Amino acid sequence: VEVSALKGTNLDGLLDAIALQAEILELKANPDRAAEGTVIEAKLDKGRGPLATLLVQRGTLRVGDVIVVGAVSGKVRAMIDDHGRQVKEAGPSTPVEVLGLGAVPSAGDQLSVVENEARAREVAAYRQSVLDRKRTTAAPMSLENMFANRASTTIEFPLVVKADVQGSAEAIVNALNRLSTDEIKVRILHSGVGAITESDVTLANSTGAPIIGFNVRPNAKAREVAERNKVEFRYYDVIYHLTDWAKSA
Repeated sequence: VEVSALKGTNLDGLLDAIALQAEILELKANPDRAAEGTVIEAKLDKGRGPLATLLVQRGTLRVGDVIVVGAVSGKVRAMIDDHGRQVKEAGPSTPVEVLGLGAVPSAGDQLSVVENEARAREVAAYRQSVLDRKRTTAAPMSLENMFANRASTTIEFPLVVKADVQGSAEAIVNALNRLSTDEIKVRILHSGVGAITESDVTLANSTGAPIIGFNVRPNAKAREVAERNKVEFRYYDVIYHLTDWAKSA
């Protein structure tokens, strides 16, 4: 279907074609079961806490449901549809913003509804332990060690990345990794969503890594620890400016 987003040409035709294909392929989902879906975007909102935009793929998600999303658990406190209205339930193919998670999940994480909060915490804790094990195997080393064998190995450039939303964090990590060459390799020690915290500063300090804040700033405690340990902060709101700095660094 030939379309133009710029001029708005033929977008109705595109939607009709998608609906027709769905009918021909008999794409169906059962609304009468526990909900399953996928996180499209996630962020930390100052007033409302962790927010996840989810696409329900099967079943119906309801306010009050106990959920596990990736390694994060919670209870659906409220749901907001794409028109900004509060809704009580969301069926298959419905996108909603969900409030009530204990932390910010990652884009692409799968949502499942579970029977109770104890079970949700158990599943989330197990998934978190798997992630922690993976992270520990790639534990940061000191800058001295990185440069010690520079004749025989690739030099590593360590960075800590924090962004306002999950999608931005992922895009930045991908863009930075693409800058790696045979001589020097970008190494993302940690990337996450929300304000720069004391633990981010501690990690950066142990390796000499700069901290990149994309549309976020450090909290008071983090700023204090950073000043004491001379940790470098870099603030950006345009990815190209960020990658230009990384290239020159």
